[in-house]
Amino acid sequence: MGGLVNQRAFNDTFDSPSPTILGFIVSIMEVGAFFGSIANSIFGESIGRKKSIAIGVVIMIVGSLLQATAYQRAHLVVGRIVTGFGLGMVNSTTPVMQAEFSPKATRGLYVCMQLTTLNFGIVLVYWIDYAFSFHVNSYAWRVPIILQCVFLIPMLLLLIIVDETPRWLAAHDHYNEALEVLRRLNNGKISDTDVVAIYEDILQTVSIEKALGAGSWKDLLKNDEIQSQRRFFIACGIQMFQQLGGINAIIYYSGTIFQQSVGFSAGMSSLMSGFLQTWFFVASFIPWLLIDRVGRRPLLLSMVSLMAAVMAVQSALVRQIEMDTSIAHVSGIAAAAMLFVFEGAFTIGFQATVWVYPSEILPLRLRQRGSSISTAANWICNYIIVQITVPAVTNIGWKTYIIFAILNALWVPIIFFFFPETKGLQLEDVDRFFSGQDEHVTGERFDAKSTQAQIEMGGVDHA
Repeated sequence: MGGLVNQRAFNDTFDSPSPTILGFIVSIMEVGAFFGSIANSIFGESIGRKKSIAIGVVIMIVGSLLQATAYQRAHLVVGRIVTGFGLGMVNSTTPVMQAEFSPKATRGLYVCMQLTTLNFGIVLVYWIDYAFSFHVNSYAWRVPIILQCVFLIPMLLLLIIVDETPRWLAAHDHYNEALEVLRRLNNGKISDTDVVAIYEDILQTVSIEKALGAGSWKDLLKNDEIQSQRRFFIACGIQMFQQLGGINAIIYYSGTIFQQSVGFSAGMSSLMSGFLQTWFFVASFIPWLLIDRVGRRPLLLSMVSLMAAVMAVQSALVRQIEMDTSIAHVSGIAAAAMLFVFEGAFTIGFQATVWVYPSEILPLRLRQRGSSISTAANWICNYIIVQITVPAVTNIGWKTYIIFAILNALWVPIIFFFFPETKGLQLEDVDRFFSGQDEHVTGERFDAKSTQAQIEMGGVDHA
C-alpha cells in the first residue's frame, strides 16, 4: 500500500488524503494484525497450527476483496483491518509451525528460506506498483491489491497436504499421530530408533511442562523452574526491537523518503524504491549461509550495531540536503546508498533471527500463546512506526533518523546481556538450558525418563 498512496489514481479515488490520513490508511492494517495475533493467542493453541493458518488465509482473502472494491476511505480502512486480522493469525503461527517441523541443525535456514520468499513478494509488489504508477484509472491501485489472492489461494491448497506438527499433536494427546508424523518427516534420514528417541524426548517435555502448569495465561508471567517469564519477555522484546529500529519506515515509505529526504523526483523515487526492495530480496540469501553456522547472537549484535551507525550517518546526510549546502547533491547520493546498507544489515542480522528466535525460546505449552503475543507486540510497534513516519519526515526531517539510531544502539547491550544463543539446540533442549541452574529439574525431570513418557511409549509400542 505504501507504494500506491502517492499515485494519482489512488488520490483521485480518495480525494487526496493528507499525510496524516495516508499514514492512518497504511498503518491501520497493523492494528488489525495486532488483534488477529491476540485472537490467535486465545484459541490458536486449541485448534492447532494448520487450522489457525487456514482461517487467517480465508480472512485475508475477504479483506483483499474489500480493499479492491473500495470507493470510500472508510470502506478501504475496513478492508485493511480485515486483511490485517488474518495476517496476524498467519504471521503468529507460521514461525511456530516451522520451528516445530524443522531439524535443529537447519531450523534457522528454513526460516531464512521462508523470509526470502517474503522479500521476493515485497520486491514483486514494488515493481507491480511501479508498473501501474504510469496509469491514472482506479485499476492502477485496485489490481495490485487483488493480486494478493493469487498467492493466498495456493496457501490454502498446500495446507491440505501438510501435516499438523508432531509437538502440537503430542501436547494434545494425539500420541500415535505425533509418532507417525515424525516417522514421515525423518523417513530415510535417521533410524527408527532415533525417531522414537525424539518422540520420547517430546513426551518427556510435555509431561514436565504439564507438571509445571506451563500453559495458562498466568504461566506466561510465572518465573517457574524453566523460566517461562524470562523467555516470554525475550520473545516480546526481540519482536519490538525489530520494528522500533525503523525497518518498516524504510519499506513502507521508501518512495516518500527518497522524494522528501533525499530529494529525488517522484518518478526516480519510485524507481529507486524498486531497486531498494530488489536488493532486500538479494541480500536475504546471505543469512542462509550464516544463521546456523555463526549463530543468532553474533548476527544480531553485529548487524544491529551497523544499523545504528547507518541511521546516525543518514541523519547527518539528510541534514545537508535539507539545508541545501554545497555538498547537498553528493549527500543525496550517499543518503540513498545508506538505505541500501540499512536494509542489507537488517535482512542479514535481524529479519531471519527475529522470526525463528521466539519459537525457539518459548516452552512448548506456551509456544503458540507466547508467539502470538510477541507477534502482537511486533504489529503494534509496526503500527506506531508506520503511523508516525510521514509526519516525522515532514515535520522534523533529519532528526527522524537520529531517533532510529538511538533505538538501535540501545538494543545492542540488551541483546548482549540477556539473549542466549539457541543455535543447534533441539526445542526440548532449550528447556534444559533455562533450567540449568536447578539441579532438581535437570537431574530428576530431564535426565531420567518420566513415568508419563514411559507409559505413552509403552502404549505406542503395542499399538
